[in-house]
Amino acid sequence: MTVAVPASSTSVTAPRARAALATPGQWAVAAAIVVFLAVALVIPVGTVVWVAFTEKGTGAFTLVNFYDFARTDLLVRSTWNSIIAAAMTVALATVLALPLAVITTRFDFRGAALVQTLGFLPLIMPPFVGAVAMQLVFGRSGTVNLLLGDWFDIEIPFMEGLNGVVFVEGVHYFPFILLNLSTALRTIDRSMEEAAQNLGSSGLRLFRRIVFPLAMPGYIAGASLVFVKVFDDLATPLLLNVKDMLAPQAYLRITSIGIADPMGYVISVVLVLLSVSAIALSMLAMRGRDYATVQRGGGGLEKRRLRPLEHVVAWGVVLLILVIVLAPHAALLMLSLATVWSYSPLPDGFTLAHYARVFGESSLYITNTLLYASLAGIIDVVLGAAIAYLVLRTKLPGRQWLDWIAMAAVAVPGVVIGIGYLRTFYGIDVGGVPLATLWIVIVLALAVRRLPYALRACYAALQQVSVSLEEAAENLGATKARTIRRVVVPLISGGMLAGFISSFATASVELAATLMLVQSNSDAPLAYGLYVFMQSPAGRGPGAALGVIAVVLVAVCTFLSHLVVERQHRRQSRGAAGPAIPGATG
Repeated sequence: MTVAVPASSTSVTAPRARAALATPGQWAVAAAIVVFLAVALVIPVGTVVWVAFTEKGTGAFTLVNFYDFARTDLLVRSTWNSIIAAAMTVALATVLALPLAVITTRFDFRGAALVQTLGFLPLIMPPFVGAVAMQLVFGRSGTVNLLLGDWFDIEIPFMEGLNGVVFVEGVHYFPFILLNLSTALRTIDRSMEEAAQNLGSSGLRLFRRIVFPLAMPGYIAGASLVFVKVFDDLATPLLLNVKDMLAPQAYLRITSIGIADPMGYVISVVLVLLSVSAIALSMLAMRGRDYATVQRGGGGLEKRRLRPLEHVVAWGVVLLILVIVLAPHAALLMLSLATVWSYSPLPDGFTLAHYARVFGESSLYITNTLLYASLAGIIDVVLGAAIAYLVLRTKLPGRQWLDWIAMAAVAVPGVVIGIGYLRTFYGIDVGGVPLATLWIVIVLALAVRRLPYALRACYAALQQVSVSLEEAAENLGATKARTIRRVVVPLISGGMLAGFISSFATASVELAATLMLVQSNSDAPLAYGLYVFMQSPAGRGPGAALGVIAVVLVAVCTFLSHLVVERQHRRQSRGAAGPAIPGATG
């Protein structure tokens, strides 16, 4: 039986439920979430912090480890290199993202949807795989420099040292700025521009003084995420042989000296502090400023039509940027099919042997990835939906802390998670085997790293469900548990599925948190296999084939996620006139 609810009973803001005191069931769910967050995040990260501040051997509190860090030239240089690389990556990502965002949102530009879609593609390639592909195109003996040397007798050091790290990460992470900035530009009240134009402002002055400041929240959101992601990237600097950065130094300390060396933990603490500081500064930059407008994207102004010459220039800029950011994908595909590609602009020949080798010898990587990412995605969706419900629908004391702690995983670099798991779980035996060596720990690391993705998807979906639907079901005699199972879960199923796909897709290519946790090839995921293949020139052909498979896997998941979100929006639009409560009664 279904009960129709009038449209007037729904609410865009989804008010909180008029909940009574927390029930025993809610306390039990909260306790289970606390246990997971403690085991998967708080205790490992806390262990890293504790080891960094204790004296080796005695266990006494000390600051001498940080003093040793500050007087070690390599580590000080690594700190500055990491900060400089992050800042330069944000600058490069801005240069790539800003023109695409402005052209596709502020002007009547044909192909805007296609450009936005192509601009998203770099995110579906693991950055360290992109590093190898970009060396083939922009490296010292890559396609571009070989052609420049033949034609103009010049060479540009695109991929030399820190330049290569910035170039790879800027190309890979710029979609974060593109997506957030494009959304912000679309929602600006265009009557603000009309008012400025009536006062004589136009062109670059109008954009600099009116449009871009109003879109600043979206830009800062994307830029801060790019900044933090640079600290999180471990494999790209290692593959480019850039070891004087913090993440590679933390990894090399633990893997070469051992988990007892305190300096690896000190570096990890510095990484966390830098990431948290970046997020905090981005929030402070927005504090005390009002970016609100009267209406979203309206105001009577249509997108300005481009004049013929402007249209040509716009397409030139768009095509140049797309060629740069999609070059790694083309290079990866050619490498996966190449017989030999060395010191020549293009491969000498093509073959399918690399794919045959991958499917014949490395199918276990793919199988493990499907298992690990699926389990991690299920864990994330269940926890994300539970946390969202406790925060939005109950009066459980301290419920907001569950949201904050779960989201804190965003600010913890993957290498810190890996080090924390080794230190925390290696001394715990399970059947005579250290817990840290079991594959389930890899699943745990993937789940906690991607929990924020599923949590935000479930949170947003539940915010769009009116509390009155649950109240109506309970008024018809449904219990709280039945209401959640038969009403709430079906209504947020789109968000839950989108959260699962987002977690699954990103966990499929996660390496930083799992690189140190893989103890044997039989337990290794796809990203680990990619990293191993890419270590040697002989393995880069099969590695590229495995990389193409990874890109296709993530692309399919991303496409499915978009379909789910669109279907959910259409369903909500159709149900706005009178949504029904499925299964409210027997």
